[in-house]
Amino acid sequence: MAPDLLKKRTRNDYKFHLEYRTRWSDNDMYHHMNNSVYYYLFDSIVNTYLIQQCSLDPPTSSQIGLVVHSHCNYFAPVEFPAIVDLALRVNKLGKSSVTYEIGVFRRGEEQVKAVGEFVHVFVDRESRKPAKLGMADALKEGLARIAAETSKL
Repeated sequence: MAPDLLKKRTRNDYKFHLEYRTRWSDNDMYHHMNNSVYYYLFDSIVNTYLIQQCSLDPPTSSQIGLVVHSHCNYFAPVEFPAIVDLALRVNKLGKSSVTYEIGVFRRGEEQVKAVGEFVHVFVDRESRKPAKLGMADALKEGLARIAAETSKL
């Protein structure tokens, strides 16, 4: 999606939200949150949702999600100390894959600071191949609850 459209994202474009309090160690030498921290946050909100809403138990589940693609568009810096609101939605839900979009908002500000995306492919834990029937029902049903409306992609 074009960065100028992503830059217009609001909290209401997302269906699941999670708070994160920045830490001093999140800053880099330029006094803003390091790029790698954004990816840590993306992973955190996605896995929080999968565990809380999709019955996924990462240590024991027969299916696991492998990240096969990720990227981030940065629009404005975030730095310590700050509280950020992470926002999650599903842009595409396939048989064994899901494309997530994550918005990062600084508490008290409406402008989105960054929008990230990553793709999980759910595979059998042992074989590392997608299951013939696709992802587990509870997983797919949970992800469908935060799917974006096609008109808002």
